[in-house]
Amino acid sequence: MDLIKISKDALPVLNQGGLILYPTDTIWGIGCDATNSDAIKKVYALKNREEKKSLIILVDSIALLEKYVDNPSPELLSFIATAQKPTTAIFKNAINLPSVLINEDGSIAVRIPNDDFCIRLIQQFEKPLVSTSANISGEPSPQNFNEVSGKIKSGVDYIVPHRQDDISKKLPSAIIKLNDKQEVEFIRR
Repeated sequence: MDLIKISKDALPVLNQGGLILYPTDTIWGIGCDATNSDAIKKVYALKNREEKKSLIILVDSIALLEKYVDNPSPELLSFIATAQKPTTAIFKNAINLPSVLINEDGSIAVRIPNDDFCIRLIQQFEKPLVSTSANISGEPSPQNFNEVSGKIKSGVDYIVPHRQDDISKKLPSAIIKLNDKQEVEFIRR
């Protein structure tokens, strides 16, 4: 399958503030333009999720991350650059993102996916993507496309036709942050 064509087909939806259902390096996710507050509000509405619960964003590189995090922690950058498992880091000092996406303490959860499709999509879009599990809040996260509920599938504007036949069980990313001693701490392994 042509990953460039598949990712290009998602771009008009993202550019118009729509929602996509897409495979990541972890589980299937609901995505949108992470710089569009109206699109982000649609994600919260579809998931029945409280807006005070933050969402993860995906970037394709440290360079893109630095456009949305002021003075990112070198310890966190080093950890995610060498992590063997998909790892999301919570960075302080989010910038250039809508307030609806930023946690009350000014932080943002960011991951650089290890997935060719996601990287190509972000590179073509030239902005970060929201990535949140493709489930209604409180329900189990789908481990593959077949486990995504009909409500989620019908609630998005575009379903990416990639890896839908993959029935392997995927898990969410690990989540890390710096504790008060400036040490990397796991929130989720």
